[in-house]
Amino acid sequence: MLNNESKENQPDPLYMGTAKPFSRRNFLGIMGAGTALIFGAAACKKTSDVISNNGGVNLGSGDAGILNYAYALEQLEAAFYTQVIMSPYSGISSQEMSYLTDVRDHEIAHREFFKAALGTGAIQDLEVNFSSIDFTSRTSVLGTAKAFEDLGVTAYNGAGQLITNPDYLTLAGKIVSVEARHAALIRDLITPGTFADMTALDANGMDMARTPSEVLSIAGPYIKTKLNANNLPTS
Repeated sequence: MLNNESKENQPDPLYMGTAKPFSRRNFLGIMGAGTALIFGAAACKKTSDVISNNGGVNLGSGDAGILNYAYALEQLEAAFYTQVIMSPYSGISSQEMSYLTDVRDHEIAHREFFKAALGTGAIQDLEVNFSSIDFTSRTSVLGTAKAFEDLGVTAYNGAGQLITNPDYLTLAGKIVSVEARHAALIRDLITPGTFADMTALDANGMDMARTPSEVLSIAGPYIKTKLNANNLPTS
């Protein structure tokens, strides 16, 4: 099981299986004062950058924009898995319920991490649109989970080259590794033994990457709130 480790062997607090809100105080403690000050200065440079207007919710620019971009995706994933656990699909096993609950808790921790880190520079809570997902169907739920996890991995991989602060890059690397574990787990739930298949890898055996515009285009149908990514860095 994913959540039966002893307290002595618990992972980094960022990835603990808990749905408790990840507070700004916890964030500052994990990051350390120096790094947190750098993070906060970039994230809060312009509250107006993230105000909703006719062009949609502006994700912002620079590293802060990339953080809001990641925050938007984590909101989507957290909302999806929360719905999965609230209304389990027909025939779900106790083991699958346990696994998916752990994944939900990871995504909630990621979402709350970004929210606390961004502070007043964070975008608003987003409305989602899951009308195309049949939450009573195992095939529909796991197929969507696979798509979301693969999308998350390619999103972080694509955003890495756009981040200028090495501290943020380290954090992105920690989170994308968890997303990749999720992707492997979901694959194995769909078809046992396929956790390391080549469907999400390139010819060199590496995870693929997507630009923010590509990722948001794919995620768009599931996000009801209009997003404006025009100011995000592209190189």
